Amino acid sequence: MPNDDQESWLRVKSRLRSEVGDDVFSSWFARMDLEGLDDGGVRLSVPTRFLKSWIQSHYAEKVLTCWQAERNEVGRIELIVRSAVLKNTAQPKAKIEPAAMNGHGDGRHMNGNFAGRPIPAGDAAVHEALGGSPLDARLTFDSFVVGRSNTLAQAAAKQVAAARRNDPVLFNPLYIHSGVGLGKTHLLQSITWAGNAAGERKVLYLTAEKFMYGFVAALRAQNAIAFKEALRGIGVLVIDDLQFLQGKSTQAEFCHTLNALIDAGRQVVIASDRPPSDLESLDERVRSRLAGGLVVEMGALGEELRLEILKARVQAARAHHPTFDVPLPVLAYIAKTVTHNGRDLEGALNRLLAHSKLTGQSVTLEMAEREVKDLIRPQEPKRVKIEDIQRIVARQYNVSRSDLLSSRRTANVVRPRQVAMYLAKTLTLRSLPEIGRRFGGRDHTTVLHAVRKIEGLVGNDVTLSEEIELLKRQLQE
Repeated sequence: MPNDDQESWLRVKSRLRSEVGDDVFSSWFARMDLEGLDDGGVRLSVPTRFLKSWIQSHYAEKVLTCWQAERNEVGRIELIVRSAVLKNTAQPKAKIEPAAMNGHGDGRHMNGNFAGRPIPAGDAAVHEALGGSPLDARLTFDSFVVGRSNTLAQAAAKQVAAARRNDPVLFNPLYIHSGVGLGKTHLLQSITWAGNAAGERKVLYLTAEKFMYGFVAALRAQNAIAFKEALRGIGVLVIDDLQFLQGKSTQAEFCHTLNALIDAGRQVVIASDRPPSDLESLDERVRSRLAGGLVVEMGALGEELRLEILKARVQAARAHHPTFDVPLPVLAYIAKTVTHNGRDLEGALNRLLAHSKLTGQSVTLEMAEREVKDLIRPQEPKRVKIEDIQRIVARQYNVSRSDLLSSRRTANVVRPRQVAMYLAKTLTLRSLPEIGRRFGGRDHTTVLHAVRKIEGLVGNDVTLSEEIELLKRQLQE
């Protein structure tokens, strides 16, 4: 394939990432490859039928637009499944061997054969889903670096992994949430590795995408009942990235599975990028059941923890690259300046390792400043939650949060409620219907009226304008 085609593809991916955001891009587009361009068309491939179907249904127009911004002549996008390409060309699938942090493989494994009730033969997709999502051999409790922001989550995860078959279930479900790259997946895969190694209970690790893929495949193969029974027969169900669970029927099945496992005393562990109350797409009953377990937030990585993570990663890299050395001042510089998440820290070290191996030069502070400058991101503003807005507004105006959610229409309640709705619209990404739901089940037109009302007043009412600025500062602290 011509180099300029690949360069165009890299620019298209960059444009796509900036439009949909890092989370969505990583979930749906990270495994998309360019196969070729011809006659005004672009041929792209993905590894699963589910990804192909999802992208075609939700992002086909956006992908085409990004390509057209790069090349005007592109008029269509063709999406294919790579496994089909391999089959048609009689090329064997590559075998993935265990690997540590050595740059020669990603160390991924499948969970192993599922030990529950077998699915009738004839549908590989269902068997694949119940085999679990790939595991990374590096993501174990031994390689997880503990700090103040993740101590509780790590302790709860180890407790779950160490539990025996007939032990009482203490935390069910265990729900871990945090921003991107702060260690959720590391903990969930650690539970899976440790739990299956102990042999007491079968632990099945699934991403939300894989759960959806398996359920839809079972429906198509008319194996849905056997699929459900097999899924509910496991000892520990681990679900990652729950925020990506989509579709009413899939969510309903997840709800039934969750209830069946918890009621039967089986352990459920879930990770998401937000707390249960913020999973607006899920049914209220599911959110309530999730919130009824142990909900643990993993906070941002502090500078001290970032430095410890870097030291651990350098030590791991030396197992395969004995001459690799990063002076402590360089590690301290990276820990101080690369603050976004753990993936950026690992990316920074990988760059230093590559530069050192390819050029034969020692790692210096000057080299580090040059290599990681694009990873030094501006500090992100705090993510404001509607609950925080309601709490702070209620305190400012001396009313209760229940007043804001009630149907009361007295003046001392109406104005604070309108201010809170206005702040929810301007400081969060929630839609008008979502905001209305969080304010006592109000219609979106009520929220729109409140937003417009406050917008009209702040230009003329100096006191109100100052109050709102004060509230914004409090929410951003």
